Order: sequence, then structure tokens, then C-alpha cells
Amino acid sequence: MDLFDDPAPADNTPEFSVSEISGAVKKAIEGGFSHIRVRGELGRISRPASGHIYLDLKDDRSVLSGIIWKGRAAALTHRPEEGMEVIATGKLTTFPGQSKYQMIIEDIQPAGAGALMAMLEKRRAMLAGEGLFDTARKQKLPYLPEIIGVVTSPSGAVIRDILHRLRDRFPRKVLVWPVAVQGQKCAGEVAAAINGFNQLTPGGALPRPDLLIVARGGGSLEDLWGFNEEIVVRAAAASGIPLISAVGHETDTTLIDFAADVRAPTPTAAAELAVPVRMELLAFVDGQGARLVRALSNGVQNRSQRLRDLARALPQVDTLTEGPRQRLDYLSDRLPAALRQAAAKKRLQLSDAALRPAILQRKLAEDRLHLTALGDRLVPALQRRNRDAAAILERAGRGLRADLLQMRLDRQDERLGNALQRLSDRATRQQAERTAKLASLDRLRETLGYMETLKRGYAVVRSGEALVTDSQTAAKAGDLEIQFADGRVNVRSG
Repeated sequence: MDLFDDPAPADNTPEFSVSEISGAVKKAIEGGFSHIRVRGELGRISRPASGHIYLDLKDDRSVLSGIIWKGRAAALTHRPEEGMEVIATGKLTTFPGQSKYQMIIEDIQPAGAGALMAMLEKRRAMLAGEGLFDTARKQKLPYLPEIIGVVTSPSGAVIRDILHRLRDRFPRKVLVWPVAVQGQKCAGEVAAAINGFNQLTPGGALPRPDLLIVARGGGSLEDLWGFNEEIVVRAAAASGIPLISAVGHETDTTLIDFAADVRAPTPTAAAELAVPVRMELLAFVDGQGARLVRALSNGVQNRSQRLRDLARALPQVDTLTEGPRQRLDYLSDRLPAALRQAAAKKRLQLSDAALRPAILQRKLAEDRLHLTALGDRLVPALQRRNRDAAAILERAGRGLRADLLQMRLDRQDERLGNALQRLSDRATRQQAERTAKLASLDRLRETLGYMETLKRGYAVVRSGEALVTDSQTAAKAGDLEIQFADGRVNVRSG
């Protein structure tokens, strides 16, 4: 041993397993950061089918992973969106599977009105880009709707103001769909109400409204936020019933105002836009009726005067009939002579066409010659027809020879035999395939059954008909039955 060599140092440092280190770090982080509030900008956001929300909180230098469990995600008042500045409340923990730490978020709120306005503007631009706010798609309000659907809270002053204004202006039938107008349930209930009204059948037991009013009183930006949600805006834009948005006061603006067909500054103004004033309408109708009567009277007078003016320009009746009367007199004088001349001419023609014997004999001779000629042509025609029929019959007889018919029957029998053989082969193959598949399924059933598990050394413990799965239940039970793969054994507990 070299005198200058250093002695081997004694290493008393304790050894830890990976799980022990992970557990110690987890306790340290969760103990020191069990309840924290973190301000940052939302980065990557993932919403898998499980319902959880995975996101990143970041600032200009660092990134913190976060997760919102499914139960908490459904209760959030503001839906997380990328680029939104928020204050997240929760705790820090670790994820040993990847040696990383993350924040379990219990609640998340926008970091002030500025963040809400930025998110609102971003959402407005996105929906406007899809054409949901285009003027071309907005519908015209009916002049006098029979039924008006109102989506609002049934207990607030808004519905009373709307009903009172409708009663003063022009009473109409009103259907109220009660919804929450703020809070977590607001957006879903308002969208469901708009879609529900649109799905009603016209003329049904619950008739479909001709006009919809979505109304709410004034409030802060957070109070009115439900009417900025995307689900509400899309429902309003897709409504087949003309829709008036009356959310907040005149200075309040929400995204449903852009998607609605008409925006009213207040719920009372929405009622005024929905129907005209009945008394004004009656006065207008009376005025129009008076104008119509005056117009008809003036029209009749003007046409009467015009008719009189035209009548003075027409000739007298006697003047119009003088010429025809004179012509009638002239023709009446010529009529007797014309009748006598016509009668004489007809008498002469009749005498020339008298039935004289010579004429009759000549006519009979001509008819006899014509008949003889037809008789001479008849015999050759009949003979030709008989020859043609015989030729056709002979050709048909050649096609009905017994040997040809037998050959045709033999070919048909051969085809039928081939078809039956193919059908039999196919049925045999299908039967074999189904038998193999049934055997495979039966083997799978036996593999998955608990009897296969018992063959590997396990047992089933029962107390009567109930299964015993822990020692406490076994200790309390009286008689126990233990089932092995090869049978059952009864034992007494204790």
C-alpha cells in the first residue's frame, strides 16, 4: 500500500428509491403550496373526452401546467380560452410518472374587466368571421304577431314590464320560458329556451311563437356574461323565429345583440318593437277607410262625367240605323222574284233526275260487272292466304320437334344440377364457418369464466348466497362455503 494513497472514504449517505424521492417531493410541494392563487396567461388548452381540462399558465419567462377535474370544470363561471389572462386558485402537486409538478385548479377567474373585454372582443371577431352577425341573414319582425315567446326570469321586474307594455299597446298571447339570467346555468338554459321555442309545432297544443324576446335587466359585465357565451350566440343566430335581444340597459352590449334580428335598448323597448299601439292602429285604419270612401266617390263621379263627355261625341241612334233600314227595304223588294226563280230551277233539276227504266237497267249492269270483277279476285286471294298460313304452320312445326325439345330439357336439367351443387357447397361452407365461430366463442366464454380462475389456485367464499370479499365480513359470518375448482367445502367461521 502506497503511503501517499488516501484512505477510502466511508460513504454513509442513505439510499432512496425513486418512489421514495417522488413521495418526499410530493409531500414537500403539497405541504408548502396547499392553497395558492396564480396569475398568468392561458396557453395550450386541451379538452379530452374524459371531461377534464388540461392547460398551461404562463408569463414571459415560465410555464406552469394545470389541470381542472371534470367535476370542477362543469362548475366554472368562465370558460377558459387560450390567450386569456386569469387568476387560478388551487394547489400544487406532482405527477411522479413524468417527474413534473402541476397545479390542481379549483377555480379560475378572468384577471379583471380588461381580460374579459379582450376575451369578448376575440370571441366577437371569431363569430363575426363565421357570418353570424351579417345583416343579410337577419329576419324582418312580424307586424302584429299572434304569439310572443319571452325568454327571461319569471320572478324579475323584466317580465312584468314587458307584459304591462304589451297590455297597454296591443294585448297578445305570451309564452314565458323561465331561465336563469346570470350564473353558471344562464347560457345553457337560454340556448335551450331559444331552441325549444323553435322546435314547437305551429298550431299544436303548445303553439309556436311568431316572435321571440330574450330579456334581462341591467348589470355588470360579469352578470351579463352568460349572454356572451358562444352557445347562446349560435342559438340566436340559428333561430327560425325572429328574435329581439333586450339584455341590459341601453349602454350595455352583449354578443347576442349582434346575432339577434333586432336589438332593443331595454326590455320595455322590446315590447314596443314587438307590437304597434292598438289605438293608433285603429285610428290609422279609420283614416284609411275614410280615404278609401272618398277615393271611391271621386272615382265614380269622375267616370260619370267622362262617360257623359264621351256620349256627347257619339252619333244619334236614328243616324246609325238609317243605312241598314234602307238596305233591308231594298232586299225585301227583290225577295219574291228570287224565290220564284229558285223554285223553277229546282223543279227542272228534279225532272232531269227522274227514275226512268233505262237508267235503272244501266245502273244494274254496271254494278253486276263490278261484282263479277271482285268475285274473280277473291279466289286467288284466298289461295294465297292459305299458302301463307300453311308455310307459317310448317315453320312452327319444325321448331316443335321432339329431339330438339329433349335437348333443351337436358340443358335445363344440367343447369339446375349445377345450381343445386353450388348452393349445397355454399351451405356446407357457411355451416362449417358458423360451427368454428361458435366453438371459438365457447372457448372464449370458458376462458373468461371464473371457473378458469379457480383452476389457477383461487377460491370463491360465500356466506349463504352472498359473496365474502374481506376478512371482517368473514369474521362476522357464521357458516362459510369455499368453492374450489374441483368442488365446494363448508367451514364454520371463528
